[in-house]
Amino acid sequence: METYLLGLDSGSTATKAVIFDTAGRTVAVGSRRVEQRQPRPRHVERDMQETWAAASGAIRDALELSHVPADAIAAVGVTGHGDGLYLVDHDGAPLGPGILSLDSRAFDVRDQWREAGLLPQALELTGQQPYPYAAVSLLKWIQVNEPERYAKIGHVLFCKDWLRLCLTGVAATDPTEASSSFTDVRTQQYSAEVLDLYGLTSIAPALPPIVPSGAIAGRVTAQAAAQTGLKEGMPVACGLHDVTSSALGMGNTEPGIVSITAGTFSINEILSDRPQLDPRWSCRNGTRPGQWMNMSISPASSSNVDWFLREFFAHEAEQAAERGCSLFDLIGDELQAAFAEPSSVMFHPFLFGSPFEQPASASFFGIRGWHRRAHMARAVLEGMVFNHRYHVEALTSVLPARRVGLTGGGSSSPMLAQLFADTLGIPIDIPENQEASALGAALCAGVSAGVFASLAEAGMKACRIQRTHLPDPQRHCRLTEAYNLYMQLISGMNPLWPALDRAATGY
Repeated sequence: METYLLGLDSGSTATKAVIFDTAGRTVAVGSRRVEQRQPRPRHVERDMQETWAAASGAIRDALELSHVPADAIAAVGVTGHGDGLYLVDHDGAPLGPGILSLDSRAFDVRDQWREAGLLPQALELTGQQPYPYAAVSLLKWIQVNEPERYAKIGHVLFCKDWLRLCLTGVAATDPTEASSSFTDVRTQQYSAEVLDLYGLTSIAPALPPIVPSGAIAGRVTAQAAAQTGLKEGMPVACGLHDVTSSALGMGNTEPGIVSITAGTFSINEILSDRPQLDPRWSCRNGTRPGQWMNMSISPASSSNVDWFLREFFAHEAEQAAERGCSLFDLIGDELQAAFAEPSSVMFHPFLFGSPFEQPASASFFGIRGWHRRAHMARAVLEGMVFNHRYHVEALTSVLPARRVGLTGGGSSSPMLAQLFADTLGIPIDIPENQEASALGAALCAGVSAGVFASLAEAGMKACRIQRTHLPDPQRHCRLTEAYNLYMQLISGMNPLWPALDRAATGY
């Protein structure tokens, strides 16, 4: 009987269960959406039981579509949106909604830490300065604002850890997720000094055991088997933080290649064999001990494009859904015409956050009466890619890269992939498998089941490049001029953002 692997990937809006063969080819995909809720300004949440229901439903769908018998699946691997917070009590029951990484309720917590001079200490000890959506920031906010909830915490989990708990009944996390808040950057292990720095020493007993990403963290319970259609006792690998899982799913397991994910977040990362500390990025645990993942990120990528298309191309989106085609198939000519013309329209893609200290907001600039919606769409696409360039230039100023691998919303469109190449001035590799994050999780499952000897071997055997986009020198020069203006506009807006933020949130 042929062997298969299952990767479960729970993103910010959708959860996918993908069945792969051991060569990394997709056999079937099950997908369910999970509703995001914003009950108050800055709060972005989702129901934890609904998140599990979406995951179990996606697994059932994948099994049904694939016609693969459950006992042919060697193991399951899990990944999910990074950072945020999923809390359970001592019995494993949810303590309120899961908090997504788009949440910014702890912005004031980070401000207080900065004013107290804590951020340089955090960088030196943990390899990063905590974001408002980091687990430590959110825990501190809950400690201060919801002390009863804080007192009931049994386990501090991340999205994938919650789903694995539902699958196996075992609470655990992996090195990449643990390093998003709680570990010493040099030892790569939990640190009491880290918790003391943030005033969170009382949470230490709630931190789950750290299990290697490619190791078995538990096995499918009878209850989970009934809910998902998986075989009881099937191994479940610990898995990875989703951005590292995407890098693995592209086959990028060693230094020298930037891995970009153009999704809800602008994810830009490169591996190193020693910790590289810089306030412009987070230095976290890599795919193996003695390796670090340097990730420069912000919640400012394709979610801006989704918003714009939803608001300005709603009719065409309905037509595309009726015809079963991509929206870009219907509006491609309109966009191409806008890209072919000179345009002064620019966009800051900061609808949900930015890489900057101030609470930035999104803005259009340079709009004139003759501009059409396509010019604005072009500006949104360029602004998204410019934000990626900001992060990539930070990383490559210290960690040289010879190529870039691209996955996420930008990789499926040749036009957008070429825009990345022309903007960055670096060749862009598009992976053969578009489900890179789920594939990374499945490769962890393969290691746990003995299909692969290591994650590096798994990446070599199961990941291939579909095509490469080479930068056009003339377009790179033009886009560099536009990028420089984009950065000048950021400098001009920087002192105005706080007032705009207060007007928007009432805080």
